[in-house]
Amino acid sequence: MLTPEDIKTIVNSGEGYNAEFKVRFPSKLKELTEEVCAFANAAGGILLVGVDDDNHIRGVTIDNAKRSAIQNSLNEINPHLPTTFYKVMVDEKEIWVIEVSSGTQKPYMLSGAIYVRQGPNTQKITSVEGMRAFFQQSDRIYFDEGLCPDFDIANDLDTAYFEEFRAASKLSGAVKAKQIIANLKLTNTKGVFKNGGVLFFAKAPEAFFEKAVIRCVAFKGITKTQIIDDKVYGGPLMHQYEQAMHWLNSKLDVRYVIEGSGPRQELWEIPEIAFKEALINALAHRDYYDKGARITIELFDDRVEVSNPGGLVGAIDPAEFGFKSHSRNPLIFGLFERIQMVEQIGSGISRIRDAMEKASLPSPIFKTEGMFTLVLKRPNHPKQGSATENTRVENENTRVENEDTRVEKINLRVENENTRVETKPTRDKIIELIKEDKTITTPELADKLGITVKGVEYHLDRLKKDNIIRHVGPTKAGAWEILKEVE
Repeated sequence: MLTPEDIKTIVNSGEGYNAEFKVRFPSKLKELTEEVCAFANAAGGILLVGVDDDNHIRGVTIDNAKRSAIQNSLNEINPHLPTTFYKVMVDEKEIWVIEVSSGTQKPYMLSGAIYVRQGPNTQKITSVEGMRAFFQQSDRIYFDEGLCPDFDIANDLDTAYFEEFRAASKLSGAVKAKQIIANLKLTNTKGVFKNGGVLFFAKAPEAFFEKAVIRCVAFKGITKTQIIDDKVYGGPLMHQYEQAMHWLNSKLDVRYVIEGSGPRQELWEIPEIAFKEALINALAHRDYYDKGARITIELFDDRVEVSNPGGLVGAIDPAEFGFKSHSRNPLIFGLFERIQMVEQIGSGISRIRDAMEKASLPSPIFKTEGMFTLVLKRPNHPKQGSATENTRVENENTRVENEDTRVEKINLRVENENTRVETKPTRDKIIELIKEDKTITTPELADKLGITVKGVEYHLDRLKKDNIIRHVGPTKAGAWEILKEVE
């Protein structure tokens, strides 16, 4: 049974894949039972009644007749699912707890339907064919729920990223890491880490799952004849995402626009949001059981292709593609959701389509058979080979146009009274900010650059290794020194 302190910790962590709050018992008790059924079909979870959506403990009282009706509703789940239903007094307020274990006889059904946990939400599935494909084997429901007994938390956990995740998901710094790991259901009852926890928090998940990496390849021309760059990125899934986005940023045409005193805005030749959605989709939904393939980003002169193992999830009808979502890895999806990397479920595909349309680019192409592949067409414009970063065009209205194509000088700087367009790598921007404020902190750099703290640390480490900068004095009270100018 949970203690009052346990409940406060769960409430402080907020709702998620393994936690659901209700301020009162619903008038239709079936709504409550659906949540319980969904937890049983996933990794289990805790349902707290008497807690509102803003994570405030309100308390709720019920009589014996209501309690009996709730228990009868829970007994309608088929096959029978043992649950623990009890009251805990928290600061003199009644909180009712329903503890649900991950069921051993999946799938569990309620009134002829199956309910599953999708991030912090419950989803209903009625298609027998879809569920047959979804629940592949009784002991192999989700890859990310499988156990990784070789993972050693003392040596293999990326503690720096774990703390970054804690901050991003607004989890209290006063709660011990062990308690957070338990609340997020990253381990089983014996403390063995689950595959999803390893993929999200290990220093090197690829040491346990060789193909759990992103490969980024740039080709010359529009075929795979000649490779001009080939990188493989491992580490925690969020780091893989950041490194892949940085690689794309370095390969594609990107303009940096500053209007007046406003923040710098990056304008990618293909909208950045399209790559964000594609990569998070790939990392969260790929088939990690497939040990012969990995996520790949392939860059050609005319297009970019993002592919990941596993076609359309069997629970999604092809006609519903882009409108509904169903993750192969709900634990991983839930962790991404906690750090606001996924938004409204099923809306990512629409955002990609909308972004491409807004940028006046061809509609994205989705290939859902076998490997799931997204094809994004690049703008058709001449290559800019002679312009340099130091070239300035000071004519406010200078532009190159023809009937069908507007060619923007990506490597030129355009300045007028209120607007300037720059192309500068991240490390140059870091040096400029350090020159302006030698006591600037890593979080402040991240905020000004619009990237993660981990991304800033990566660039700072590179600059220090190249003997371009160094930090003198204590971490919090020291200052930066620029050792040499960069041409």
